[in-house]
Amino acid sequence: MSGFSGIKKKIETASMSRRSFLHWSSFVGGSAFAGRKLAGRLRRAAMGAGSGLKGRLAGVQDDAPLRVVRTGCPSHNCGGRCLLKVTVSEGRIVRIEGDDRPGDSIEDPQLRPCIRGRSYLGRQYHPDRLTRPMKRTGKRGEGRFAPISWEEAAGILAAGLTRIKAEYGNAAIYIPYGTGSYNQLNGRQTAQRLLNLFGGSLGFYNSYSWAAIANATPTVYGTSVTGNQRQDWLNARYILMWSWNPAEMRDGTNSEYFVRKAREKGARVVCIDPRMTLSAVALADEWIPIRPGTDAAMMSAMAQVMIGENLHDAAFVRGHCVGFDETQMPAGCEGVESYKDYILGTRDGTPKTPEWAERITGVPAATIARIAREYATIKPGVLYQGYGMQRRAFGEQAVRAGCVLAAIAGNVGVPGGWASGMALQAPDGGPFWLVFPTGRNPVKAAIPSFLWTEAVLRGKDMGRADGVVGAEKLGTNIKLIWAVASNALINQHGNINRTARILADESLVEFLVVQDNFLTPTGRFADLLLPACTQFETWGLEDGWKYGDEVLLMPKIVEPLGEALSDYAICAKVAERLGLREAYTEGRSERDWVAWAIEEYRKTRFPNIPALDEFEASNAGVYSVPVKAPAVAFVDFRRDPVRHPLATPSGRIEIFSKRLHDLGRPAEIPAVPKYVQEWESPFGPEAQRFPLSVIGHHYLARVHSTMDNVDWLKEAFPQRVFINPADAEARGLKDGDEVRVFNERGATVLRCRVTKRIMPGVIAIPQGAWWRPDKNGVDRGGSVNVLSSERWTALAFGNAQHTIMAQLEKA
Repeated sequence: MSGFSGIKKKIETASMSRRSFLHWSSFVGGSAFAGRKLAGRLRRAAMGAGSGLKGRLAGVQDDAPLRVVRTGCPSHNCGGRCLLKVTVSEGRIVRIEGDDRPGDSIEDPQLRPCIRGRSYLGRQYHPDRLTRPMKRTGKRGEGRFAPISWEEAAGILAAGLTRIKAEYGNAAIYIPYGTGSYNQLNGRQTAQRLLNLFGGSLGFYNSYSWAAIANATPTVYGTSVTGNQRQDWLNARYILMWSWNPAEMRDGTNSEYFVRKAREKGARVVCIDPRMTLSAVALADEWIPIRPGTDAAMMSAMAQVMIGENLHDAAFVRGHCVGFDETQMPAGCEGVESYKDYILGTRDGTPKTPEWAERITGVPAATIARIAREYATIKPGVLYQGYGMQRRAFGEQAVRAGCVLAAIAGNVGVPGGWASGMALQAPDGGPFWLVFPTGRNPVKAAIPSFLWTEAVLRGKDMGRADGVVGAEKLGTNIKLIWAVASNALINQHGNINRTARILADESLVEFLVVQDNFLTPTGRFADLLLPACTQFETWGLEDGWKYGDEVLLMPKIVEPLGEALSDYAICAKVAERLGLREAYTEGRSERDWVAWAIEEYRKTRFPNIPALDEFEASNAGVYSVPVKAPAVAFVDFRRDPVRHPLATPSGRIEIFSKRLHDLGRPAEIPAVPKYVQEWESPFGPEAQRFPLSVIGHHYLARVHSTMDNVDWLKEAFPQRVFINPADAEARGLKDGDEVRVFNERGATVLRCRVTKRIMPGVIAIPQGAWWRPDKNGVDRGGSVNVLSSERWTALAFGNAQHTIMAQLEKA
């Protein structure tokens, strides 16, 4: 249903039934959970522990008026954008429920929130909310602060910006990557607008999530818009969920719903992942465990089977691709190793057979061959690549290998197929539009987002070889950091102990401002701490996350706690001190900017979206456009590649990339996708000391590090290191034991979960747990990033934090 039709107007007071909640729990996890006991925990988390609804809400006076507001879920980059039904009494939120629009529509499905959104009360009214500005009184990292007024805080920040600009230039000022607040009117873009008016700041490109996949996909297709609209998944007969876990990280609201519907229609679903994830349990017909960092090896072996048994789509390859074999090499690369040469071992003497891949991946050769035959013959098929496998040492290779598999199978440009890679939504790339105007940044230089610590230490010497764009060299180090809704400085960056040492040194970053809802591990290093309100306490607007055709209104529902302000209001205060308030606000309030943004959406993706007054009065919370005929990426190219060429140099799918070949770094950046052994590997000398591969997966207890302090979620999903029984037995461990996980970068202590749902030789520590070092520097919070590395990928300069080897022992 589109627009506002079907919205219920009356206030409902009945709680979610135990039966319906058990059904939801079974859907996301099934037998992976401890049944009814855990379902009860989840229900308490969703409804508020001890709320005990009996016609009215516990703790609310019988005659107190109730107000229901439908709103977009506070956006913290969870992978979804969902609709909440929020009940307010006497100026306080008392209940949070999900999308109550009727129906089970494929064209316009409900935007159902996960347990994190339904548990938001535990964050909204957490006793540790920041409510006053504060300045540091102790050493950086100690977390000692004294409250100050907003007038003093704005003055301190304005003075700091002015001093750094005068002494080092605007390029010494940096607003880091961070997605702790992530809609049109909230988040880092509010500060970016101010700094652009102030003369600019050092820019960045890439994200911590997508660097390798976003850079590698265009080397094959010339674009990242390689995905069909998800309704088309129902036309697929075969779906490979490769390192993809939508039941936990979402990856587009309701992606798991579309997979389930495709399976109900007859599609076979196979999950390839080191862990038996919630998605494997709830959505797949088969789980195939694979050793982390070896995905490109299995993909290469699948290609060897397809080519050797003539199962590839030779006609499509001949007419739409370059670099498959020696007859298709681009000009100037005649005689260079082709993709077929690599797969068959023509040059290196090693055919990439399933037996070869078994030794690397741990996947039986017979299984690899069977999956290759299934993907090549049960068509059309989807090979959906998740993002965990590309946050690794050579993450670009797995991405390119998946794209090439899709191409040689002929699954490109057809209904029910999938070109793989980044897979932004056809025809226009889908949502994620930033319409809030940040303006032009006068500082042209930008760095890869993951290399900010390098720019602190040696920025003045960083150049093109370090990923700098827009300038030959930076010319200055980063001297001032203004972290808005970001815990990526400490908690989410690689090698926490190294980063903590860098930030503790006041001669490096001379002024550090943190703007957040809580005193996070990053906040403990701040010189100035600014309390931001939650997204329920100000105005906002958001569209879908990667997929979807909707806009969600986020009206101000309650007043901010204490003296907290919105990101926009904080920036407006600082702008006033800098003499820029009029230019910054243009006379608009937060609500005025939402009205402006809606009109921008009307000019672009949503010509029939209602104006703000109508949108708000409807209390719909969402404007959506039904998808009746899902778009298919590359359909015109498949029909006529001459008239509709790709944006690659050749106009074709580039199995062999001449651009990559010309970089002259074949060991790290080969011209055809290859398996490259990682710098930390079970096959390297480091495995003698640190024999376990470590992965840091997404977890239902939080969104990255956001919500790690919500007790309801911590009870339902406690922080554990997951370990296979074989590895536990070898170390004399039983389920629930406290263990120490360590390598040369650091150590963390937490309890273990012994389970067959992870392959031997691999352990998993859910990412995002807050770093809590003891007096000896050992983390007691279960933060995987004390183990991860600050190293980056070769092509994209991207996050490689999943490449970790470690040891585990009883604490």
